[in-house]
Amino acid sequence: MATTTPKTWNNAFIRWIDDRMPVFTLMHAELVDYPTPRNLNYWWNFGSLAGIVLIIMIATGIFLAMHYTPHVDMAFASVERIVRDVNYGWLIRYLHMNGGSMFFLLVYIHIFRGLYYGSYKPPRELLWILGVLILLAMMATAFMGYVLSWGQMSFWAATVITNLFSAIPLIGEAIVTWLWGGFSVDNPTLNRFYSLHYLLPFILFALVFLHLWALHVKKSNNPLGIDIKGPQDTIPFTPYYTMKDAFGLGVFMVFYLAFVFFAPDFFGEPDNYIPADPLQTPAHIVPEWYFLPYYAILRAFTEDFWFYSWFLSWFMSAKLAGVIAMFGSILILLILPWLDRSKVRSAKFRPIQRGFFWILVIDCIVLGYIGGKPAEGVFVPIGQWATLYYFAHFIVVIPVVSLLEKPRGPIPESISAAVTAKSAPAAAE
Repeated sequence: MATTTPKTWNNAFIRWIDDRMPVFTLMHAELVDYPTPRNLNYWWNFGSLAGIVLIIMIATGIFLAMHYTPHVDMAFASVERIVRDVNYGWLIRYLHMNGGSMFFLLVYIHIFRGLYYGSYKPPRELLWILGVLILLAMMATAFMGYVLSWGQMSFWAATVITNLFSAIPLIGEAIVTWLWGGFSVDNPTLNRFYSLHYLLPFILFALVFLHLWALHVKKSNNPLGIDIKGPQDTIPFTPYYTMKDAFGLGVFMVFYLAFVFFAPDFFGEPDNYIPADPLQTPAHIVPEWYFLPYYAILRAFTEDFWFYSWFLSWFMSAKLAGVIAMFGSILILLILPWLDRSKVRSAKFRPIQRGFFWILVIDCIVLGYIGGKPAEGVFVPIGQWATLYYFAHFIVVIPVVSLLEKPRGPIPESISAAVTAKSAPAAAE
């Protein structure tokens, strides 16, 4: 059995700790010497950026919790006090508020990158599944956090979304009552959401740790989608990718902080700057932008929707069908590794799959647009057809294309062969 020489530390104190608990050796192996495919592009920056934003969100959330009052009579005013009276409270609040949008933006790009390059394929199925669980935890955390500001949109979003569980047969009403802590959205609801919003980020952090663990066991995918053949295909993570990630972080922070300092309320709804009023319903209830595609899927199932009336109306209500479709739009990602049967990972060598991938991207953008519009007129059928395509893409298109498509090559034998082939013409010049 091959053995590796343990790292020798010059600092006596570090050497003393590492001899008893080799934490520094572990960090050196996973953050410095970690063998990384040598052809990763900037699309691989978004995972590390999402992790950094998660840390920012947890840190700012802890400071906000020190000044927030989870009571229906004081929640809205306490948020205003944080912004106006607490030293740098405005900065902490706007970092946290806009950080939520940045977190979802980064994760969505990270997911679509995984879809394009086939990062869900064996042997990375568990890595992908943990990523989907992270998305679910993010959504639960973000929804509960959105309610805490206790503005008009927050209150009515909580009322509408929690009411969806009443569509579940037999136990739906009991679930809603449990979520509310009573018979309406009130102070017990706010306290529940405050407690869970504080707890869930740490569960999210644990899921990210497992995600990284699975990544370091099976190693990163790469744009070619081919396996690492040997040490010639890899380079150490530090300094090469730490520098690349640092550059990406600098660019991203300019984008992020531009919203924080110059347009802090860009992603907010005007109605949410009005204190919650249970007696006055907003004209149009809209969730945060990162929930809009799911909201469009939820609203797509109506009594007169032909797909519902033909196939589902005889055993479930349209409301229940919409709830199942909304959650199903995320859960279907869990079985994606088994829906795609192609042995080629990267869409770079799969032109048909690549074309359908961009159709999916457009479809998701359309769903997001429709989710922000009133459920009336032409927006209803567009949302319904976009919903049908979303599910058809995963249930029909991906399995059929994976079985019938012939990859276009040549697929390189190794990562190093592809890299040296690209660099050879430049060297000749």
